[in-house]
Amino acid sequence: MFSYCADPKTLEGLQWLSCYLTTGKHLLFYESFFFVIALMLITAPIALSVGFAGALAARSHVAPVRWIGLGYTSIVRGVPDIAFFLFMPLALDQGLEWLRHKVKCPDWSDPIRQGSDFVVCTQAKLPLSSAPQWVHEYYGVALGMAAFAFVFGAFAAFVLRGAMDAVPRAQMETAEAYGMTRRQATWRILVPQMWIYALPGLSNLWMILIKATPLLFLLGIEDVVYWARELGGRKTSAYDYPHPDWRLWYFLALLVFYLLLTKVSEIGFARLSRRLSRGQATAAGMAEARA
Repeated sequence: MFSYCADPKTLEGLQWLSCYLTTGKHLLFYESFFFVIALMLITAPIALSVGFAGALAARSHVAPVRWIGLGYTSIVRGVPDIAFFLFMPLALDQGLEWLRHKVKCPDWSDPIRQGSDFVVCTQAKLPLSSAPQWVHEYYGVALGMAAFAFVFGAFAAFVLRGAMDAVPRAQMETAEAYGMTRRQATWRILVPQMWIYALPGLSNLWMILIKATPLLFLLGIEDVVYWARELGGRKTSAYDYPHPDWRLWYFLALLVFYLLLTKVSEIGFARLSRRLSRGQATAAGMAEARA
């Protein structure tokens, strides 16, 4: 980046460090921090939507729909998260390729499952071999986000269902007495008031999501953990910037990053809780009213 970085072997002290910290790989390392934040900001609303649909399904009067909602939350909550993070991207990838294979190669006669291999025609591959490298990378990221949304959606569904049950039943009965249908009472009375009861559980899920983002490393995605290990490892004289094992310092930087992210999240949720408590018949709402 700097003009004096042309020959790293002639550098010493702060000049060496400034050139070392501005290499191309380090710039990718810095970008990975924003990638983690973007991942959470995109995944959280998707997981919340999945959880909301799961909560409504679990409360449905239609038995098959209720069974699906209850089964989804029970199965995902009962299986270790890492199993779904490793299983979901693979299953989703092969499922999409299988569907494309059936559409694009209907005359294919060979079995798709050949021992431990999953073989589809070239036109059905996702992404196509001719696609640019960034398409392959973002496809892997999208599969990882789907796994996060599926897992955390189940926990969000459990939290939201409990929040819906916490809204006083008398309010729903009053709405029905005034002639509202069940759907109208749900969207006008239940949903607006449930968020204050769901916020503590959702804030915990957000914190867990923050701590779970390093699992992207297991999917082969170049996230902050990947670059911390890659850059912090010992580099010999074969590299432009040789140094001993510095992984400790890189992972300490990750520690500070995640602690700051957690602290900012706590402040945000505290302000959101105060806002949602206004006018609510909760301990926080009554305390604010008296104040």
